[in-house]
Amino acid sequence: MSRGSAFWRWRHARPFWGGLLVLLGGFEIFMTVKAPLPVVVHVGMQGFIGYLLPIIIGLLGLLLIFNPAQRLFYSLLAAVLALASGSRPTSGASSSACCWRWSARRWRSPGRRPS
Repeated sequence: MSRGSAFWRWRHARPFWGGLLVLLGGFEIFMTVKAPLPVVVHVGMQGFIGYLLPIIIGLLGLLLIFNPAQRLFYSLLAAVLALASGSRPTSGASSSACCWRWSARRWRSPGRRPS
């Protein structure tokens, strides 16, 4: 993919990889809850909260990709919810750090000069 393509510009105008990792972290936590193994520790309170936390983390991953203006709030909330889930706290917390650190100023179009 070339540096000047529309998808390249769209992807670098937002915390794409961090949001994708948060989304995958939420999916991983959700699949841990749904695992049929009797040894698996349930995430959070058994029942509704165990399903609600990974769904919200996945939703935050999508919001990070499609609404980057609020990335600090979304990434902080994703980190707190990932730590509250208890089963895989590093999957969501470390990927939300990617979104927290992301800056649009590093990625400029090829023909533009820095201001």
